[in-house]
Amino acid sequence: MIRLNGITFYREELRDLAAAWLALGLAFALFLEPATLQRMLNGAGAFGRTFLLSMLTVGVGFLLHELAHKVVAVQFGQVAAFRADYGMLAIAVAGALAGIFFAAPGAVYHRGRITTRQNGLVAVAGPVTNLVLAVLFVVPFLLVGGFVGEVARLGVLVNLFLAAFNMIPFGPLDGKTVRQWDTGVFAVVLGVSAAALIAFLFGFGFGL
Repeated sequence: MIRLNGITFYREELRDLAAAWLALGLAFALFLEPATLQRMLNGAGAFGRTFLLSMLTVGVGFLLHELAHKVVAVQFGQVAAFRADYGMLAIAVAGALAGIFFAAPGAVYHRGRITTRQNGLVAVAGPVTNLVLAVLFVVPFLLVGGFVGEVARLGVLVNLFLAAFNMIPFGPLDGKTVRQWDTGVFAVVLGVSAAALIAFLFGFGFGL
């Protein structure tokens, strides 16, 4: 295991994070650039560029979202670790080959005594991290062209989507836990995420 600033990362957890990051990056790259295996091999350079773009946007957005959950949970005295859902990761890659992108890569599980407020803060940490990442991506998007600008544009779009989607108050998504804790915080985070996503889409186009 590895300890960073008092946060323990277990060997299995690091393996699961790496596997989920790679699988999501591959799935989103396949979704962005549908191709048969033979075309992928023939155009390895072009697909590699798309894969890198995917890893730096969807991959980073997912990774930091989950790490935010873990860090906040640990601050509240929880034992927390990310666990990948390998079956869902396989479905994500298979679905991308069919032109469908759906991902439920896993989650941070935590245990210990915790209040409703603390549990809500653990949940909202993920979407708020995605909002912060979207803001950070805005600067190079507006100022830099080329591949960096392309990464930044997709970074803004992906992170706004991740923030808004995860705030839906349904099932295992973060929004359900946040709403149970504080409807005001829930409304603000969901409203900001959704409004920013819609504004960005209408301002800069719907195409990926």
